[in-house]
Amino acid sequence: MSLNKLIKQCANNDRKAQAYIYQLYGGKLFAICLKYSNNKQEAQDNFQDGFITIFNKIGQFNFKGSFEGWMKRVMVNTVLQKYRKKSVLNIVTEEIPDEVIVDVNEEEVSLDMLLKLIQELPERYRMVFNLYVLDGYSHKEIAGMLNVAEGTSKSNLSRARIILKEKIELVLSDQQSG
Repeated sequence: MSLNKLIKQCANNDRKAQAYIYQLYGGKLFAICLKYSNNKQEAQDNFQDGFITIFNKIGQFNFKGSFEGWMKRVMVNTVLQKYRKKSVLNIVTEEIPDEVIVDVNEEEVSLDMLLKLIQELPERYRMVFNLYVLDGYSHKEIAGMLNVAEGTSKSNLSRARIILKEKIELVLSDQQSG
């Protein structure tokens, strides 16, 4: 069955088609939720809410561009909307420190450990870090998505990098001494 036909069936509330889409893309979309959540439970809640939104809005997909990309944007926007409601992202603009480079040796820090460290970042820093570094949004786009100034986005990214660098250094020193 073609993807276009499957999408149209989902738009008509065909449960089998929805289950197939869920099964096909669930892993990738859950990974997105993990990036933007404090923990696995919160990620599962965000994942469920995101899929409900996807199925409610699937009729709006216009078959231009990637369906997977469209679903990822819906998922990210669903998660960000929850955080905006919490008013966590109303941040005072801060001075932007010099850019911090975090060089990670994959043999020393596992992907799981890095994800855990990212999840431990304060929410506002984690959001900006994920949107900019992992999802490739510009600071201008992030500012619009999070209702903050562009400078605030840059400052939050810099602070996130500083915190991650410190946490990675701590993990590495613990590994070497342990």
